[in-house]
Amino acid sequence: MALRLEPGSRLVVATHNPGKARELAEILEGRFELVAAGELGLPEPDETESTFVGNALLKARHAAEATGLVAIADDSGLSVAALDGAPGIYSARWAGPGKDFAVAMKKVEDRLEEAGAEDFSAWFTSALAVAWPGGPAVVVEGRIDGTLTFPPRGDRGFGYDPIFVPEGLNKTFGELEPAVKDGMSHRARAFEKLKAALL
Repeated sequence: MALRLEPGSRLVVATHNPGKARELAEILEGRFELVAAGELGLPEPDETESTFVGNALLKARHAAEATGLVAIADDSGLSVAALDGAPGIYSARWAGPGKDFAVAMKKVEDRLEEAGAEDFSAWFTSALAVAWPGGPAVVVEGRIDGTLTFPPRGDRGFGYDPIFVPEGLNKTFGELEPAVKDGMSHRARAFEKLKAALL
């Protein structure tokens, strides 16, 4: 039996990040009735895996089992070439318990300075997982490359968006219209693969 996501079905989005929930809703193009894990009061599972794919699966399975609904989860982060791929899966943790990404962006800048880095290339990765309660799961990964810029620019997007300039553009993700970012982001690229697999 081919796994399908039926349009109009109710999905739980396994995130407590309102920015990410909004972006996933945009990318899913109103095909589904979405409810965020945060709205349902689900606890956030510990992200114990060592990869984006592992953590996305863990979050999706956790939400699916807790709610009995098909769950979609994203695990994503920023990797910086000169920092050996850090912060990577620890991207959210660099923002501290208060999820303050101004702190996290400053940390990236400080680390690059300490390393005397001349290479500011970086990439965002997004792993998207869909899990059925007590059943199978599908996971895909998308990536977008770019360079970092300081100081941060733009107040759109969330997370590290204000310091990331995608390849071929001169604006940061924080300056781009949401529709433009949603059309090209790592999350959009992962979703294209998910769509091919499940829709």
